[in-house]
Amino acid sequence: MASSTNLRLCVLFIFFAVGCVCMQDEQLHIHHVPLFTFGDSLADTGNNNYINTRRIAQANYPPYGQTFFKYPSGRWSDGRVLPDFFAEYADLPWLLPYLHPGNKRYVYGTNFASGGAGALCETNQGLVISLKTQVRNFKKVERILRKQLGKTGVNTILSKGVYLIWIGTNDYAVYTSDSKLFSSYSLEKYVDMVIGNLTSVIKEIYKKGGRKFVVMNLWSPNHIPLVQEEAVASQGRDARLGQLNHLVDLHNGQLYKELQRLTTKLKGFKYSHADSYKVVEEIASNPAKYGFKDVKVACCGSGKLRGIQSCGGQDTVKEYQLCENPKEHLFFDSNHGSDKGYQTLAEMIWNGDLNTSRPINVKSLFHS
Repeated sequence: MASSTNLRLCVLFIFFAVGCVCMQDEQLHIHHVPLFTFGDSLADTGNNNYINTRRIAQANYPPYGQTFFKYPSGRWSDGRVLPDFFAEYADLPWLLPYLHPGNKRYVYGTNFASGGAGALCETNQGLVISLKTQVRNFKKVERILRKQLGKTGVNTILSKGVYLIWIGTNDYAVYTSDSKLFSSYSLEKYVDMVIGNLTSVIKEIYKKGGRKFVVMNLWSPNHIPLVQEEAVASQGRDARLGQLNHLVDLHNGQLYKELQRLTTKLKGFKYSHADSYKVVEEIASNPAKYGFKDVKVACCGSGKLRGIQSCGGQDTVKEYQLCENPKEHLFFDSNHGSDKGYQTLAEMIWNGDLNTSRPINVKSLFHS
């Protein structure tokens, strides 16, 4: 009888000890600052690998990923993209894309971004994970964490977490294309719609407990090989470049004003407005200072500036050129940065002054 009792006590001890260790393990993770990422191909770490879409809307084929990972990871880069560097600087492990089959643990954060997505649901609809769906996926993660950690644990993770949002480029690309989808809207009204959707997403995340946001503005079309290739081909007759510049100017101005307004409306709301526009302008003006030899011609693609989106030969244009050293180029393909380009951008806004990130830099937001 005593032996049986001792056995039961031993089993109970092991059960509670294991449970305690697991709980302690989860509690340890809360001391980190998780990173949750929303956006388009500038931030996507491979979600589009797992959706039914066109090959051109994926980057899981060579030469993508050739320098850092040595295989195509699904990132539109020869290596890493912006959120990878933020995770590294914040001492986080590699964050898997949300749709990765092995991604079952979210205490460090995850990545919801999808190449081709816009702030508007209609942008590339049916081919991407819309921003609205990205937020829906975030809410699923919140429910999973709540089951794993309980109310106190999930509230701690979500309030400590940083939410990176980088989106809008595809909305304006669609608007200025031949698409008739948004032709009835003025430029100003269209930007209002984009900023309105972006703001509503921030509010939804806030309602779930998010308090700290890194919101990227858009870089200038004047430095994107795809846009410049089109301008060269049209010999200046195409009005698209002027339209894009105007839209980006409107977007960036309204975005910052909206973030300032949210600080007066949402208690505890903190943000770093990361000025990718100014950073890319600075790099383009002083390439040698940042270790670049070419800030105009992409590493991979076709055309004079390799601005034709043919890298990897998976769309209608099969032939493409590939540079010898992607580190020398700001852009890897027609409209996405190189590993070196994203690293430079990340460093400048992580440690930035008021010229690159306002009112605080990204590092300060993680440490707040």
